[in-house]
Amino acid sequence: MENLLLEAKDLVKEFPAGRRKKLHAVSGVSLRLYRGETLGLVGESGCGKSTLARLMVRLITPTSGQILMDGIDLTALSDKAYSPYRRRLQMVFQDPYASLDPRMTVRDLIAEPMETFRACPSGKETTRKVRALLEAVGLPQEALYRYPGQFSGGQRQRIGIARAISQDPDLIVCDEPVSALDISVQNQILNLLSDLKKARGMAYLFISHDLTVVRHLSDRVAVMFLGRICETGPTRQVFAAPMHPYTRLLLNAVPRPDPLLGREDLPLLTGEVPSAVDPPSGCRFRTRCPYAREKCAREVPSFAVRDGQEAACHFPLPAPS
Repeated sequence: MENLLLEAKDLVKEFPAGRRKKLHAVSGVSLRLYRGETLGLVGESGCGKSTLARLMVRLITPTSGQILMDGIDLTALSDKAYSPYRRRLQMVFQDPYASLDPRMTVRDLIAEPMETFRACPSGKETTRKVRALLEAVGLPQEALYRYPGQFSGGQRQRIGIARAISQDPDLIVCDEPVSALDISVQNQILNLLSDLKKARGMAYLFISHDLTVVRHLSDRVAVMFLGRICETGPTRQVFAAPMHPYTRLLLNAVPRPDPLLGREDLPLLTGEVPSAVDPPSGCRFRTRCPYAREKCAREVPSFAVRDGQEAACHFPLPAPS
């Protein structure tokens, strides 16, 4: 498809977990990201969302699988060959306190990627662009020669965003970018990300455990459980008529003004998340699924498709009548 930007194919990431054991953080994930869209990635803590984020921008190396951009497998490139793609794929991290070097001024933090890639012909031109970036993210010009420790959490996240957009990327991976911020500040940062997307035509992979935030910001959504994608589709469609029991149960757990309004008569999630070191056979959600049958233990489910929506389930939920 013409507007395909980035594609993950069968990504696997395993980490050593003691003698002869492995932690299966990401297990055969395939995803497509399209130009100018926001793809929300949701799931419980520990499901592999942040690992997948780092794989997508090659901060870590997959155990197996591919990440394709312009038909090129990025995982097979040397650091030098990957350099042009690094500029196009940027990341905004969860913790604005830990992601910025406290010894560097705001000017140097934002300018560092531009200087690394020699994006500007002179230091004066670099500073001019940094000033423009400060304006774009809503920070005052006097912030230029101050240090990260002199700013609030929301302001530090704006600095991180300015640094990420300094290379005019095609995609920004946002890994829980507002979870460490107060609610009022969260809304400001989300509005900023939305405005920047419209102005610059970027795509986002937006990772969050907050379904309300994802619903507000995303064009499409992917739901992840224990290292695997269990459902994908247009956000409104998935939220209105989920096909996978896990997605339905996640949505039922979201607080609402009226606890009975529109809530399906389904149980909430129960029990502990299975271990990623020793995941269940077949469907990884089966040990928590109210609809699990014998087949779910025997076979890994393939994706059932309905109107552009996909769910990895042997017995997908029917569409509402």
